[in-house]
Amino acid sequence: MKDLHREMFGDVWIWAGEFRHSDKSIGVDWRIISVEIKKLLDNCYYWLGNKTFSEEEIAIRLSHGLVKIHPFVNGNGRHSRLIADIMMEKVFYKDIFSWGKLDLEAMNDERSRYLAALRKADEGDYNYLLTFAEGQ
Repeated sequence: MKDLHREMFGDVWIWAGEFRHSDKSIGVDWRIISVEIKKLLDNCYYWLGNKTFSEEEIAIRLSHGLVKIHPFVNGNGRHSRLIADIMMEKVFYKDIFSWGKLDLEAMNDERSRYLAALRKADEGDYNYLLTFAEGQ
């Protein structure tokens, strides 16, 4: 599996797929990352089974939950957006999100809008993040 990660992420991400082993300024305590991911996935399973939210909002809530847990040293946003896109395409058979159509890793207006939308989602308002993801 390590060779696959190296091929997919390059040598910079040799640790790809491994949870962080220390606390950061954001994210849950590193010792409970796997517990929090299990809870998030259980919630997602419930949302799917009970049609609690629209399909788009379920994917957005999953993405946001992963960012909030912050399981990795780096690449959490990229990982969470990829998971949301996979869910849209492979589970719901819909087009993937545009995510603002620009580089969200560089500090620019799009990244600022994305971070602001994440903060709104932290407060329970997912409308901004859903609007951003849909490219509006």
